[in-house]
Formats: sequence, C-alpha cells, structure tokens
Amino acid sequence: MSKRLRSSEVCADCSVPDPSWASVNRGTFICDECCSVHRSLGRHISQVRHLKHTPWPPTLLQMVETLYNNGANSIWEHSLLDPASLMSGRRKANPQDKVHPNKAEFIRAKYQMLAFVHRLPCRDDDSVTAKDLSKQLHSSVRTGNLETCLRLLSLGAQANFFHPEKGNTPLHVASKAGQILQAELLAVYGADPGTQDSSGKTPVDYARQGGHHELAERLVEIQYELTDRLAFYLCGRKPDHKNGQHFIIPQMADSSLDLSELAKAAKKKLQSLNNHLFEELAMDVYDEVDRRETDAVWLATQNHSTLVTETTVVPFLPVNPEYSSTRNQGRQKLARFNAHEFATLVIDILSDAKRRQQGSPLSSSKDNVELILKTINNQHSIESQDNDQPDYDSVASDEDPDLEATASKAHRQKLLGKDAN
Repeated sequence: MSKRLRSSEVCADCSVPDPSWASVNRGTFICDECCSVHRSLGRHISQVRHLKHTPWPPTLLQMVETLYNNGANSIWEHSLLDPASLMSGRRKANPQDKVHPNKAEFIRAKYQMLAFVHRLPCRDDDSVTAKDLSKQLHSSVRTGNLETCLRLLSLGAQANFFHPEKGNTPLHVASKAGQILQAELLAVYGADPGTQDSSGKTPVDYARQGGHHELAERLVEIQYELTDRLAFYLCGRKPDHKNGQHFIIPQMADSSLDLSELAKAAKKKLQSLNNHLFEELAMDVYDEVDRRETDAVWLATQNHSTLVTETTVVPFLPVNPEYSSTRNQGRQKLARFNAHEFATLVIDILSDAKRRQQGSPLSSSKDNVELILKTINNQHSIESQDNDQPDYDSVASDEDPDLEATASKAHRQKLLGKDAN
C-alpha cells in the first residue's frame, strides 16, 4: 500500500503540490486535474493509480517513487529543459491553467505525441536502431539505474527482446541480478515472466536459482496479474500462489444466467476461441475492470463542490489506435454491461483461463471465430429473448482477413497465467 508522500512532491505536468495519483508506466506523480486527462488517453498511453486509495504491490510503488525521485519526468520533457524552448514560447502547463484546453493539450503532446522526448539521429534502418536500444536495455537492467532503462524503453527498446547471442531476455538478466525494481519496470512495459531462455529456463527460474526469493514470488504474481485482478474485482481476494493456488473462481449468488441456453451457448463459443482471440478478449475485460475500479476511486476522492466530475469521467474505454475499429467498438460496449452481466463474463473468463492453463482439452478452434464480446441479456429477460440475440459483440481476429473487420495486432503482455514453473 502507498505510504504518505513528502510535501515537496509536485505534479509532473503542472507543478500542483501534493499529487494524489501516479502514472505507473511514465514514472511520474500527477494531480487530480491532470489525471483526468491521463485517464482519457487510455492505458496504452498512461496507467494511472491512486497513491492512497488503490492497492499497490510494494515494489511497484517503490519503482515509481524511484523513477520520480531520479528525474524520470525529464525524459518526457527533455526539449523543454532547453532555454531555447522558452524563447520559442513552448512551456509546460502551470497550476493556473485550465484543464481544457491548456493542460489537456500539453499532456497529449507530452505523452501521446512524445513531442518533447529526445530524438535519436535519423538512421536508414530503424530496426537496427531498435535492436541496438534493446541490447543496451539487456545490459542496463543488471544495474539499479531505472531511469536509464526507462529512457531506452521510451526510445523504442523492447522489453521482451530476445538477445541472439546471450539467449535470453532483459527480464532474465534482471532476475539473475536480483534487480526487483528493474523487473517491475520491464513487466509494466510488457515483459513476460514465462518466457524461456535458450535452455528452457524462465526469469522465475533465474530468480530462484540466484536466491532472490522475494523477486521470484513477485514474478509469479506478475505472471498471473490478469486473472488475479479479475478475481480481486469480484470477491476482494487473490490466489495463494506460494501454496500453488493460482486461480480463484467466485460463484454467482444467483446462478440463473448460467442455466440459460443463451449463456451456455456464449460460454461454449468463448471456449472455442483460439488462444490469440481469447487473450485479446481477456485483455479487453481486464482494461474494463481497471476503468470501473479507477472510476470508483476517482468519484470517491473528488471534491464535488469544486470539480465538475461529469466533464472528467471516462464513460467507456478510450480508443487504442493499435486496435481495429471493430475491436475498439466492442471494448467500448463493455461499459454497457450491468454489474451482474459483467460479473458473469468475468467468471467465464477466469474459468476458461484456468482450463487453458491446466491443459484441459479445448473445443475445436476455427480461424473465423467471430463471436466475442456479445451483450449478455439481463437475468430477468434472458429466457424470453430470441435465439438470434447475441450474447457478446463480435470482434474479429487479424489472423483472418476475410472477416468483415479485423482486430489489430494484439497488445501482447503477460497474462492468463502461463505456467511459471
């Protein structure tokens, strides 16, 4: 959990004192007003957490604090530190600026457009540049210099880069060196604790062999982050990974939905999805859980007499340009699910994730599966609906170009509890 912040800390975007939120992947602390803009950008741009009212893994909070204290904000405002910027009229937002358009325009330029980040000299082969950056990252994570690694990641280094000569990834290197904060940073940027090196060993294996037991336990938690978050959302508990319990599947108080023919059909269709499609669906549901939980914290912590929350609420998942319009529309429709409907979907995701992780037989998977995210009917009317009423909205896979619309390349992260042993 968060510890009380020092009074000297200020918002990274407008310098308001005593910020209440953090942007985890940017390594910054931000105020309420700036956070409202961050949330509208989406998790692919900024992953926000409240510093006092959101549960934190201790080492994740320590990672963000270390980045903030070591000047991570200068990565995102590099060119603004140049005196020439003042001469040209370019400046960061200040506390007196209005949220819209002043702070919002600055924050979008800073994090979405990366307008102030230091640019590398242009080279003919961008892939070579990315490979060079990734090799630097691979070497740097053995040290405690977090801001250097964040800078490399901001320039395009890949957290899951597999070093062709070393035969492993940056997370393997950080785990062997016992660099738990580096492991947290890499995981935030998508590093997978289940990735095997050329000998078949995972970062979890590296940490255990090096005697870094706290790091090994944390890597297992990261491995199951998605399903843990879904379980915690439903019942406020997480599995006991230390004792081999990796999934919690809550039971619905009212099982009427599970007994309906439409719900059974929806579950069967979900089970028939190939792993790629299932991971996309699970990640979308994870993002919707984050939106709902953050909304609840946001509304509970605002001063309603001075802040018009209606203008800063995020009513559905923001558009991710890496995804197709069809998938973005399906993600946004998740906000229409009432609590019971959404809980049913989450339980189905958890149940099927456990089945897949344990290697249970899969239903036949077809490349042209279309049915994901179809709206589950209200429990009072589901039995009376016609059979052609969909249970989820369809989101197609980019693996099949013949579908009416295709999803973008997956935002692949650690998820679904691949075996970490």
